[in-house]
Amino acid sequence: MKFGVNTFLTDEGIQPGALARALEERGFETLVVTEHSHIPVKRESPWSGGDVLPRVYYRTYDPFVALATAATATSTLTIGTAVALLAQRDVFHTAKEIATLDRLSGGRVLFGVGVGWNREEMRNHGVDPRRRGPLLNEKLAALKELWTHDEAEFHGEHVDFDPVFSWPKPVQQPHPPIYIGGESKAALDRLVRYGDGWMPRVKTPPEELRRVRSWLADQGRPDVRTTLCGATTDLAAIEAYAEVGVDRVTFTLDTAPEGETLRLLDDLAAFVERTGQA
Repeated sequence: MKFGVNTFLTDEGIQPGALARALEERGFETLVVTEHSHIPVKRESPWSGGDVLPRVYYRTYDPFVALATAATATSTLTIGTAVALLAQRDVFHTAKEIATLDRLSGGRVLFGVGVGWNREEMRNHGVDPRRRGPLLNEKLAALKELWTHDEAEFHGEHVDFDPVFSWPKPVQQPHPPIYIGGESKAALDRLVRYGDGWMPRVKTPPEELRRVRSWLADQGRPDVRTTLCGATTDLAAIEAYAEVGVDRVTFTLDTAPEGETLRLLDDLAAFVERTGQA
């Protein structure tokens, strides 16, 4: 099993290069980061964590600029998103950003995507929240066309373009692995059609992880990898995840200044060593 961290990178916490270097030095395999373009002042969308939205949501760095900094500070660390809000993003800019990052990092990118929860944020991007799932699906399909064809075109209900040139192409073939976030039926259907990996949250019990992996095999997708996000230092839980075939676990790393973050990483590295799974 591989281990990494999921976190919010902000202007008030450890900087991306320092964090990435510290992770690699301590034997962690992955850094995945959250995306929010902005948080509307007037917000009615409920946050699953409670009534008060944490400060980090308001201050996130652009994920791909931050990950580029992380890439230059490391040589082996896998870098990616958990999750990027692709329904809100321009498909051409996103294709170029990820392909550029993949090339500059030497093929170390994973692309985790989700539909998002903040409806006001979506509306500010001109996205109808009721249609964000179908829009995300088409953008995933269009990204694959842009990454894998010299003359790419796509014709859908939400995304439509005639043949275009779009370079660079990613290093990884056919493209960086796409990880689908979420546990709903719609997310799992999206996973079968467009995903290379599944990115469930830690609230998903081991028996459900096992069921979904079995279901994926029945759908002809036994190759799908599983990255579980948001783990805590619970040894029994880590052993249960390994038993049901989870390939990678990321621990939620609080956003904090560099000194405090390094101490937290030391504790996490010591825990990983005790698991015997690394």
